[in-house]
Formats: sequence, C-alpha cells, structure tokens
Amino acid sequence: MDVDALLDDPKTRIVVCCGAGGVGKTTTAAALGLRAAERGRRAVVITVDPARRLAQSLGLVELDNTPRPVPLPRPALAGGDGGDPDSGRPDVEGRGPGDRDAEDPDGEDARVGPGEDAATVGGSGGDTDDPDGVPGDGAHGGDDRAGSLHAMMLDMKRTFDEVVRRHADPERARQILANPFYQTLSTSFSGTQEYMAMEKLGQLRESGDWDLIVVDTPPSRSALDFLDAPKRLGRFLDGKLIRFLSPAGSGAFRLLGAGMNVVGSVVGKIVGTQFLNDLRSFVAAFDTVFGGFQERAERTYRLLRAPGTAFVVVAVPDTDAMREAAFFVERLDRDSMPLAGLVVNRTHPLPTGPGAELDAERATAAAVSLADSHPLAVAALRLHAERVRTRERERLLCDRMSSAHPKVRVTEVAARAEDVHDLAGLREIGSALAGEER
Repeated sequence: MDVDALLDDPKTRIVVCCGAGGVGKTTTAAALGLRAAERGRRAVVITVDPARRLAQSLGLVELDNTPRPVPLPRPALAGGDGGDPDSGRPDVEGRGPGDRDAEDPDGEDARVGPGEDAATVGGSGGDTDDPDGVPGDGAHGGDDRAGSLHAMMLDMKRTFDEVVRRHADPERARQILANPFYQTLSTSFSGTQEYMAMEKLGQLRESGDWDLIVVDTPPSRSALDFLDAPKRLGRFLDGKLIRFLSPAGSGAFRLLGAGMNVVGSVVGKIVGTQFLNDLRSFVAAFDTVFGGFQERAERTYRLLRAPGTAFVVVAVPDTDAMREAAFFVERLDRDSMPLAGLVVNRTHPLPTGPGAELDAERATAAAVSLADSHPLAVAALRLHAERVRTRERERLLCDRMSSAHPKVRVTEVAARAEDVHDLAGLREIGSALAGEER
C-alpha cells in the first residue's frame, strides 16, 4: 500500500481507519494525520480513544470535542531552523498555528489553522478556484507548502447536544436535554457513538477548514458496527414505534384514540411507567428534530462511498483480528466503498543478516547440542527459534488474506518495544506505514 501517494493526493479528503478493537486504529490514525500534515496537508484527526495517551503523544494536555491545533516542529513542515525535528517537541513550547514568531514580524509562520489566510504560509490553502478548497497541485513532501494538524476526541453526548440545539428552538432544546430518556440515549444507547462519529465527520467536512480528515472509528465489538449502527439508530429515532409511543400519536396513530392508551398501558407494565412517561415526553419534545436524523445518516453514508474517501483496515496478525478484517474488506466491496489497503500491525519481522536464514528447526537443534557448554548461546537460539515460528504464523495469516483478497494492498508495521508516547514515536509509525523501514 502506497501510503504517501494516498496522503499526497489532493483528491483524498477522508481516511477512515477501521478494524476490531485493540489493533492500533487510534495510533494508526494519528500517525497518518501527522505524516499528512508534515507533507503539506491541513489535516484533522477524529479519535474516540478515551485514553490520554494520544493527547500526550500529540503534545497536548487533553483532547475534547473541539479540534485543537497540534504544535509541530518547524523543520518537519517548512525546513526552518527552529526546534528539533527528532524530538517530537514544538520549537516554542505550547505554540499553536497562527502564533507569530518574535523574529518573524510578518507572521508568516510555518503552520496554518482553520480561518487563517493560507496565502501567508506559501499557498497551503491551494487554488482558490477549487470549489472544494483542495490544494491546487497536491501537497507533497519536500516542497514549500505548509501543513497543519488538529486533533479532537469525539464526545458523543456533546455532539448529540449540538444537534439538538441546532434543530430545535431554545425551549424545546431545554426540554430534550433535561429528559432522562434522552440522557440515556445520548450516552449509552447502542449505536449512538457510531452515529455521532458520522455526524461529526459530516460537520468537519462541511466546514471546509481542513483538506484531509482522518477518522479513528469507535472501539466496537465488530468493525462492521461503524457502518451499521448509524442506520440502526437513525431508523429507531425516525421509526414508527417511537411515534406510536408519543402521548397522542401522530398522523395515522391519532386515529387509534383509546386503543393507544390500552397498548401504552401494556407497554408501561413491561418497561415501567416512569420510563414510558420519559419516553413520551422525549418524543413530544423531539418531534421537530426527528426528520433529520435518518437523512443526515444517509448523507454521510453516501459521503463514505464518494470519491475522495479511503478506508484503511487495521488488524494484528492473529486469527480473530484477520478474520474481522476479511469480513470488513468483503463488506466494503459489497457496498462499493473505496478500500486503500490493509495495515497488519505489530508484526515480528526477522532481523536482517545471516541469522535470518536460520530456520526454527536448525536453531532448536543447535541449542540442544550446546546445552551443556554455552548457556547464553542456547538462550539466544531458542529465542530465535520462537521468533521464527511467530513470523511463520504471521506470514501464513497474511498469505491466507492475500489469497482470499488478492487485490487488497497490504503494509506491515513492526511491533515496538514500548507504546507510542510522543510525536517522534508517531513519526516512526508513519514511516513504517509508508514502507520506509523495509
């Protein structure tokens, strides 16, 4: 998979990182966003990872529902002489896009954020004749175009609240936000997180502030939930069952009259009278917001199928994760969604040199023969044999995937000795994704 070609292509506007939970989607998304920014794109990363680790690795105190600028070393972006390009730290502590350098009276900083004049940073905003605001000839590494990176962590309740406030009058919005059923729906209802991830993606895309959006999908039980859950929630919110439970019904349900009260009484015995009353109050107040949910879900779903969107499936080399990746690849193909490729994360390639030619059987035999005289050599040989067997298992899984899906492009990222905790670590992951370690 040619990651740099994907990120450099100005037609690539959205990259969605998908996969089972615990395979490294968040780190992959952050690394892709950082690499894109350092190659000249105005990138924003949406993460749903509740851990602070990602914020710390990006040099931020915390992430919230608002995109925050990530201070990037100037040399990595514009070839300046401030900061250490390998340190993962900004040249000025805590400085963000748009802040002026004391030695730069014109404020022509190497970074640009949403709402700033792109012309002041060497034309990073691209051709003004482009209706989508895509950089004119691509944003390639090595030229004088400046990029920027923003990051945010999805707050599904806050995003849901924003939708309510946008589509309801202030009094109706107050009633909805205070309703107990809504509070449950907006924080823990199945599918809400995936729906709100799509809602936020649509908002960022419509803003036009960034030319590349990288999405870290929610840590669902199944990767397919990202595609399925928003439609399920949209159908629920727009569904006849919810309207049926409204105080007087709506449309044809008004004709049911007393019959509805009887059914409501039965339902109340099942779910509880208070719950039913809360649900009815919610539906009565939520009526003006109903219509847009399914429509917005479908609009964002179409956006995911449109040219300019690319899916990157992330997996680790174990049976369950690779099976999940295969299911997702098949689903994307069935729905005509663009797949950029598969990232096999945390692999264990053999070290280069003569030792790589030593197979597990010969290493084990040599360890047995040296058991009484060279304990350190024996330990090293047994570790090597185990590493070779691990690599063989990984290759078998990857070969099965390639055999079943020969058109899927694959890149590997070797396991690290420690977790990524700074920009330098993310930069290393980005280099591995681009194949620079091979």
